Amino acid sequence: MTAGPAAATRPHNRKQLIVEAAGQVFSERGYHAASMEEIAAGVGISAAALYRHFPNKYALFAECANVMVDRLVAALDEAPPETSLADLLAALIRVTVAHRASGGLYRWEARYLDRDDRRLLRAKFAQVVDRVTEVVRREHPMPGERLRAVAALGAIGSVTMHHTTIAQRRLEELLLESAMRVVATDPSATPGSAGLVELPAQPVPRTRRAEILAAAIPLFARDGFANVTNGQIAQAVGLAPSAIYRHYPGKVDILVAACLQAAGLLTQAVDRSLGQAGGPRETVVALTAAYVAYSFEHNALNSVAEAEIRGLPADLRRPLLVAQREHIAVWEQQLRSARPELDPRQARLLAHAGFGVVVEAGRALRWQDTPGNRDAVTALVTGALTI
Repeated sequence: MTAGPAAATRPHNRKQLIVEAAGQVFSERGYHAASMEEIAAGVGISAAALYRHFPNKYALFAECANVMVDRLVAALDEAPPETSLADLLAALIRVTVAHRASGGLYRWEARYLDRDDRRLLRAKFAQVVDRVTEVVRREHPMPGERLRAVAALGAIGSVTMHHTTIAQRRLEELLLESAMRVVATDPSATPGSAGLVELPAQPVPRTRRAEILAAAIPLFARDGFANVTNGQIAQAVGLAPSAIYRHYPGKVDILVAACLQAAGLLTQAVDRSLGQAGGPRETVVALTAAYVAYSFEHNALNSVAEAEIRGLPADLRRPLLVAQREHIAVWEQQLRSARPELDPRQARLLAHAGFGVVVEAGRALRWQDTPGNRDAVTALVTGALTI
């Protein structure tokens, strides 16, 4: 008996193709918004065929989360112990760039893994950090070896969080230059400019609507928007769940209010930093210090805005994306003033590398908001920007 056409043309690496397609969907849409049907369509198979490889969406998500870090670990395992830091980081960059479309799920979506799976993933990433830290210590012995290693990996991983297009060779060169400058930066040797930044204060809740928003933000940041119920928000404020609807039509409207608040506070912080700066280099340093201070002081709010915007309906997401683009445009303009050799895309790429440093270094410091931590991260970001 001969096999049918479908069997004859079925690719031998279908499971790998599914994981690649799913990683991109999870990265772009978020875990909860992604559907098995959408993933199956991306591979050109039916949902029923997809379930023959993975029993449910969570199993597929967990597989996607492990594939990328396994590739990073494998790249390091292939490198001999005497490999230089530049070659080691270049190997990680090649893997990250090759799988750029699916890498974004790590920054925010990995929180939806079960505790055991999350612990396993952290252990694998710790292997990567340990190996890079070892070589950083060997080639650049100064304080904060692990923090500098984490920050350099944040600069590299930032490429998974945006869509700026640039020739691959130049992209890899810029990421390597940025990461190498980060590890060569002494985070303890910067002046205390970040600790002196004056930020706009987060509004004090004076109305029931503001109280609901203030209560929802830490819940969204900790558990993810999709996992938080109106009942939990109401309980945090001391209301009946039905009372929420007197102030917000639905939970998504609370999320939109949080994102708008984050955008407004960031815009004010940027405006203040630009108003106090001097020359081009000083302006970039002031902008960096303001962004770092904002990220530490409003960490829960910022993480909600960054993590959840992709899950908003298109009409609600549009004004927030406009605000994001305007913020990036400020960085692009100021970076090009300080580094005229950069074209717009290169400047945007480096700005995102700086944002990646803030996220990963901030996490490594557990977002403990002290002037010393702000200054250290500010120094590492200016290194990433090669200022």
